Amino acid sequence: MKLITGLGNPGTKYNKTRHNTGFLFLDILREKFLFQKEYTVTEWEEEKTFMSQLSFLKKGSKVIAILQKPLTYMNNSGQAVGKIVKKYDIDVAEDLILIHDDLDLALGKYKLQHGKSPHGHNGVKDVEDRLKTKDFFRLRIGIESRTNKHISGEDFVLMKFTEDEQMILNEVLEESAKSLLLEILL
Repeated sequence: MKLITGLGNPGTKYNKTRHNTGFLFLDILREKFLFQKEYTVTEWEEEKTFMSQLSFLKKGSKVIAILQKPLTYMNNSGQAVGKIVKKYDIDVAEDLILIHDDLDLALGKYKLQHGKSPHGHNGVKDVEDRLKTKDFFRLRIGIESRTNKHISGEDFVLMKFTEDEQMILNEVLEESAKSLLLEILL
């Protein structure tokens, strides 16, 4: 069973901010499964035990993936991820895919990598610390589009995308979701 976790911050204040790119990705990925005849996907439900919103992807009666949006705020994401990993005995090295925004990649770019360092991303670092490993997959989605380099990374990730940026982001989210969809289905 796969665990596909998108990082973000809960609450309407953070909707459509750069730091919520992981949440935005999961919404698109979940939507894609709605149109797959062999699969069913549940609605998002808040699960307090796991401090998350969860959606389950099933093939027949078998759960093949859990989609997770931690509701712990970005810098404490590892707490929610750790609970799911433990409960469902997820093989982290093979079956965890963490989706997050990345300031080291330009807006419109993405990379699926295994075991790469978070480069200062506190949400990823917290997941690594809680799981005591860096040995898992990451889908890094680029958000860097600052024209004013004097805006700190901390401030920039909490800003909302402009209309033009949102169009570029939507394209990369669609492309990366299709790519990940093929990985899951194969």
